[in-house]
Amino acid sequence: MTASMLVAVTGGTGLIGSHTVAALVRAGHRLRLLVRDPQAVDTVLGPLGVPAGTVETAVADVTDERAVERGLRGADAVLHAGSVFSFDSRQRAAMRRTNARGTEVVLAAARRIGADPIVHVSSVVALMPSPHAPLRADSPVGRPREAYMSTKAASERVARRHQADGAPVVITYPPAVLGPHDPRMGDQMTRLRDALRGRTPLWPTGGFPVGDVRDTADLHAAVMRPGGTSGRWFGPGHYLTTREYLQTLRHVTGRALPAAYLPARAMLPIGAFVDAVQRAVPVHIPAEYGAIYTCACATRVADRAPLPAGARARPFAGTMADAVRWLHSTGQLTDRQAGAAVVLAPTPADVPIGGTP
Repeated sequence: MTASMLVAVTGGTGLIGSHTVAALVRAGHRLRLLVRDPQAVDTVLGPLGVPAGTVETAVADVTDERAVERGLRGADAVLHAGSVFSFDSRQRAAMRRTNARGTEVVLAAARRIGADPIVHVSSVVALMPSPHAPLRADSPVGRPREAYMSTKAASERVARRHQADGAPVVITYPPAVLGPHDPRMGDQMTRLRDALRGRTPLWPTGGFPVGDVRDTADLHAAVMRPGGTSGRWFGPGHYLTTREYLQTLRHVTGRALPAAYLPARAMLPIGAFVDAVQRAVPVHIPAEYGAIYTCACATRVADRAPLPAGARARPFAGTMADAVRWLHSTGQLTDRQAGAAVVLAPTPADVPIGGTP
């Protein structure tokens, strides 16, 4: 068993970050969160079983070098999950201002304090589009024509540069994640909710890697081991086509959910038009260019991509059912919209889709 460490975490009030904090607490580590709003910490972590006052907090923006240096001081290890994730065109300036710059600031400061390990939470989209399939740990960084993906690719280059310098930087590549308790209702949970509200009748063909946020959190707990070595790990998950995604949603809810499909690349002009309109209207339009582009260029992860001990990919039907039940429990779905998911939980035997990593 790994000895308890003081782990400093950025992005600890987001979906992946908050579940990772809970997993690290369960693993026996002490936590310090670098956050802009300390008042939000207990509210976010409480539903995940982290008692109030369990974690330390330090006020810091990931782009503020002095604040980050103060926040990391004394930590044994660092996990950097702080970034802006959205396919909403209104968030592009924030992503470009924060993601790559924040990675450089946090990883450099972590090296200065001698943290080991330094875990950088990247994304599988940082490797897309890829000239080679399937994706592997040595796949080149992508050069995507999409705002969020390009900022994650830029962040990935920063992390790989630190690895090349010999720093104990571990990179993880989460897929698109779903699960209960999303404190900020990110794009993936919003897309699931919109599908059940009937707001997404038209879908692109193609697919994308998807997984359970709790599995990604367990991966982060598993790699939180000192030793001066670096590594790259794909988050547990499955590659689903959009048709398989909706088929799973129909199964767990018992609803028909009619949908039409168009080739992803043919839908890109629609996404670009929606993005332009979105910048001028306050209401979210569920047809983002980034989501369509991902389906057009997503690549499967190698079937035999290794996972560290303690990490696994649970069947996706259970993940989706848990996410639907959480949306219902928080009043974001009606009984009719949630359907059978609020009564029955599917089992792996019931739903083979997404049953293997």
